[in-house]
Amino acid sequence: MANKIFMILTFIGVPLSVIGTLMHWPSIMLFIVYCLTIIALASFMGRATESLAIVTGPRIGGLLNATFGNAVELIISIFALKAGLVGVVLASLTGSVLGNLLLVAGLSFFVGGIKYKRQHFNVYDARHNSALLMFAVIVAFVIPEVFSMDMNDTATLNLSVGVSIILIALYLAALFFKLVTHRGVYQSNSENGTAHHDEEPEWSKGKAIMILLAATVAVAYVAENLVHTFEAVGESFGWSELFIGVIIVAIVGNAAEHASAIIMAYKNKMDVAVEIAVGSTLQVAMFVAPLLVLVSLLFETTMPLVFSMPEMISMAVSVLLMISIANDGETNWFEGLTLLGAYVIMGIGFYLL
Repeated sequence: MANKIFMILTFIGVPLSVIGTLMHWPSIMLFIVYCLTIIALASFMGRATESLAIVTGPRIGGLLNATFGNAVELIISIFALKAGLVGVVLASLTGSVLGNLLLVAGLSFFVGGIKYKRQHFNVYDARHNSALLMFAVIVAFVIPEVFSMDMNDTATLNLSVGVSIILIALYLAALFFKLVTHRGVYQSNSENGTAHHDEEPEWSKGKAIMILLAATVAVAYVAENLVHTFEAVGESFGWSELFIGVIIVAIVGNAAEHASAIIMAYKNKMDVAVEIAVGSTLQVAMFVAPLLVLVSLLFETTMPLVFSMPEMISMAVSVLLMISIANDGETNWFEGLTLLGAYVIMGIGFYLL
């Protein structure tokens, strides 16, 4: 039923997005059309990566889901940078971290926990990711903020570029570590083929890849136009750039992994669900954010890796809460509800800020 709804939304939303853009419809109407279209396209990306996850295993599948899910936000952020909306981009990065660790993981644990009293996932993965989360979000994001207090803008940007290069190098090294040199250490039963050996993918490998590429191209077009509606929509609803970035852009931009992680948890595939939520956060912090810093050098307005105090503290608290809950390798619905409660509290804070 949901797939049919998303299919209808896609086939209606994409033409409406083109027509509305050419005919200059009101910004609020276009904003709604663009958001619904991106969410519908993201559902196709989620189904395609779920098919690939069955073929390639939970770890590669989770990585693919996080990558293509973050591709949507990366595209939106690049167009926002081009438009000089640095505050929206930084806020959307914050929203991605909060959304993945609190909203996506929270909903996954809650929905899965209603069906199963206890759900388990690879505890070694959880502990490995905990250290990376601590480094990527708390160390790499806090250091530029602290040093920037006694630096001029040029020095702050140079520091951000240096930190960004190190983050990208470490992210690539982390992938090599988990997928190549230490793959056996972090291999789960499901990856050995014992858990889902009888499951057939919805689409073939080739068809899934083609759908992923086509959906990404369509999202790129819609996202570019979505960015141009932010200012008018913010003025109409009284939303700040911070709220638009942290809540609206983050939810729309990460719709693919939101849906996929919840579906995986409901099917008791917690290795994939956690890999999507945590892996996506790591990718945002260690690859997407630093890449945007480097990309901003090509535009008139550059983006240093310096967040506001509310953004930085919210991300740090989210990391610590997620580590506390997930480090034992099992979850339940109440732990999911705790993460969701934290997300709502922070969302209220950003709305009123």
